[in-house]
Amino acid sequence: MTNFSLNRRQALKTFGLAAGAALLKLPVAAQGSAIQANPGFKYSLNMSTIRGQQLGFIKELEIASKAGFTSVEIWIDTFQSYLQQGGSVTEAKKRIDDLGISIENAIGFARWIVDDEATRKAGLKQLQTEMELLAKIGCKRIAAPPAGANSSNTPVIDLNVVTERYLTILGMGEQTGVMPILEMWGGSPNLKKISQVLYVVAESGRRNARVLLDAFHIFKGGSSFDSAPFVGKGAIDIFHINDYPQGIQPLKISEPDRIYPGDGIAPLRQTLRDIKNPDKPVIISLELFNPHYYKQDALLVAKTGLAKMKAVTTGI
Repeated sequence: MTNFSLNRRQALKTFGLAAGAALLKLPVAAQGSAIQANPGFKYSLNMSTIRGQQLGFIKELEIASKAGFTSVEIWIDTFQSYLQQGGSVTEAKKRIDDLGISIENAIGFARWIVDDEATRKAGLKQLQTEMELLAKIGCKRIAAPPAGANSSNTPVIDLNVVTERYLTILGMGEQTGVMPILEMWGGSPNLKKISQVLYVVAESGRRNARVLLDAFHIFKGGSSFDSAPFVGKGAIDIFHINDYPQGIQPLKISEPDRIYPGDGIAPLRQTLRDIKNPDKPVIISLELFNPHYYKQDALLVAKTGLAKMKAVTTGI
C-alpha cells in the first residue's frame, strides 16, 4: 500500500475481472470446495480494493459485509472524512457492531520514521491522535510504513535507528491498544526487503512487534518469497494478498498492476502454506489498487475477490 496514480497504460495491463465474475455466476454446487472457507485464515477486505468507487466509510463497510467479509482494513482518511461530514464515532461503532465487522487494521501515513526531527515529532503526534481515535471503534492495529522516507532520493536510515523509532511507536500502541505493524514497501529505499523488517522486529526484542508483508511488495522490493517464513509465524498477523501479471519487472511494476489472487504468477499458495499458523488464523487481506476494478460495481469486486481468496487457500 502506497500513494499511487492511475494511468491508461497501466489500466490496460490489468485483467481478471471477467474470470471472477464468471466464477460467481456458477451454481453453488459447481463452485464446490474452491470457495469454502479455510480455518487457517481469516479473509479480510482492505478498502483500497473498492476505494476508487468513492463510496464513503459506512458504505464501504456495508459492501464488505454484504460480500461476505467479517474482517476489514479501513483507511484513516476515509474515516476522518466521514467524521468531518457529520458522522460520529458512536454511530460508526454501532454500525460496525451491527454489521458484525472486525476492524483488524487501519491504513495511515504518519511520518514516524523520518530523520527530520520536526517532521517526526509531528508524525508521532498524528499517530497518537489516530491510535486514540481508532481505539474508539475497536480497531486492533495500525500500519506503520516508511512514509516520508520512501522517495527515490531519500537517504537510507540505519536499521538500528529504525528499531529505536519503532520501539517508540510500539510503546504508544501499548498505551492505546492499537498496535503498529511494521510495513514493508518494496519501492522505498527504507524497509523495502523482508530482511530489513525482520531485523527491526527481531532487534526490538518485543513480543508484540509485528510485520506486515504484501505479495506485491515482496516482488517489487526484490525479496524472495522463500524468506517470508523467516519472519516467524508469531510476527505475522496480517498478510496483504494480491497478485501480479507475467511480463512486468520489479522496477517497472506499480500499484495499479495488482490483480486478484490466483490471476497472476505470484507463488501465493506456497507462501500462505509457509506462514500459516497452527495456533491462530492468519488474516489475509485483499489489497488492490486496480483502475479496471474501480470501474466495476463495488459489490461484484468484493465478492469476486473473496471467492478468489478462498480458491487460492483451498487445500492449504
